[in-house]
Amino acid sequence: MIWAALAAIAAYALAFRFYGRWLGRAFALSDTAETPACAVNDGQDYVPTSPPILLGQHFAAIAAVGPIAGPILAGGQYGWAPSLLWIIVGAVFIGGVHDFACLAASVRHGAKSIGEVVRLRLGKTTAALFSLFIWVSLVYVVIVFADLTAAAFVDRPQLGAENFGPGVATSSLLYLALAMLMGWAMTRKGLGLRTASAVFVPAVFLAIWAGQLAPIRMPGDAAAQARYWDLFILAYCFAASLLPMWLLLQPRGYLGGVILYSTFAVGIGGLLLGGTAPQWPAWNPTPEPPPLYPLLFTTIACGACSGFHGLVASGTTSKQLSKETDAVTVGYGGMLLESLVAVVALATLMLRAPGSVEAGLGPDEIYARGLAHFMGLFGIPFAAGVTFGKLAFATFIYDTLDVATRLGRYLVQELTGLTGRTGALLATFATLAVPAAAVFMTFTDSAGKAVPLWKLFWPAFGASNQLLAALSLAGVTVWLKQEGRAWWVTGLPCLFMSAVTVCSLWTIAGRSFAAGRYLDPVGTTAAALLVLGLVVLTQAARALAAPPR
Repeated sequence: MIWAALAAIAAYALAFRFYGRWLGRAFALSDTAETPACAVNDGQDYVPTSPPILLGQHFAAIAAVGPIAGPILAGGQYGWAPSLLWIIVGAVFIGGVHDFACLAASVRHGAKSIGEVVRLRLGKTTAALFSLFIWVSLVYVVIVFADLTAAAFVDRPQLGAENFGPGVATSSLLYLALAMLMGWAMTRKGLGLRTASAVFVPAVFLAIWAGQLAPIRMPGDAAAQARYWDLFILAYCFAASLLPMWLLLQPRGYLGGVILYSTFAVGIGGLLLGGTAPQWPAWNPTPEPPPLYPLLFTTIACGACSGFHGLVASGTTSKQLSKETDAVTVGYGGMLLESLVAVVALATLMLRAPGSVEAGLGPDEIYARGLAHFMGLFGIPFAAGVTFGKLAFATFIYDTLDVATRLGRYLVQELTGLTGRTGALLATFATLAVPAAAVFMTFTDSAGKAVPLWKLFWPAFGASNQLLAALSLAGVTVWLKQEGRAWWVTGLPCLFMSAVTVCSLWTIAGRSFAAGRYLDPVGTTAAALLVLGLVVLTQAARALAAPPR
């Protein structure tokens, strides 16, 4: 598998060196233009930040579990060859362009969000529909990622000595407690970052070991356990959305970043040093895989293109860009790094043989066991490696859940006018109500076998997330056209992703309705997202066709 890692690294290096720089010129980025971070520089939200530090912060914010679960699911259905090809090509020519474009457009619009850019370019009505689309997409994110975390904590006695889930649940709770303690110590007691790092970073790794000594086991079978954990995680989302950022989100993000970089280093190091031949088939490992088009592209989702990145780029990152040209390093380069995470995740599947017990496990187990294999090359015991990998998996999800729930609250308050503490509570409740209701629903496949929530909602999640990217690209394309610049740079990726995601949502909704499941939450929300997306795309097409101002 070393050649796959080398091919991906070479492709990303060449893309960053040549295509990234060309994008900077196409957007006419300048080293001398004053950015919003420098113009405002309030020391709180608008803070000029050096590219290496900002890249790390941005990367930690966008690199969640999407580029892990998606490639494993797609590789399991279509094989590693088409999956690897789309991960690399998609990131270079679509996902990277989207992230960079959203960041650059936000900076040029006073560091406003991508939703505000759409409002300025397409009007208030279209912007309101765009915000509604974002909110529904965020609800999908919460459902899928909360259930993925719950699956990582479930007790699986059939795995014997390798039943690490309950211990990971303990480690996860210790990790959150340590993050809150770190935030309190730094904010209330004046503990410096260096001292805090020296204390709490080793404590996180100690929690990984301690978790297996006191595993938390929920009652009931696997489905009942997952439901308990789902509810607990949604309660966490509720609290995380309302607690002060210094108490939980900021320290948790810092500690999570340490875990993220550790897994990244282990994965790349293992690929380069392991020399293991792939056991997973390159093509069609399943007898009747779903249609390659459009479902391959939306299954991998975040590893190649993610609309969620645009929300981060235009929400917080744009307020910290010290020079316009840094958008290439942070926006485009950040997406290439995330795509490399997807390559590592796909490699953990490539280690497995079809029909093996490990290959039939969930993405969390496949990823964790793959990382444990790579960590074994450095002399780390298998049990410690799996526990670390599963905690990393859960940690990445916490990153996304924190941001998704908070953004959902902001959008509900913006759309409804709810204000104050009561408004924040109601908006948070509205965002989490649908995920909570989904927890109590039972879904089965054609054979009557129960289907996990995350697996059921994943196709629609991927399609909605990437359609969000297409809609963001549409807004940027209109701006470039109105500015007289090379609008096709974002227009072509927008056109491709629009076609892929519209077809995917149409397929998902059509399957539900054809089976008579008119109240199926996946099919109905897919249909609603399809309608909202088409309206926004239509308005963008009209704006593009309009004569220059």
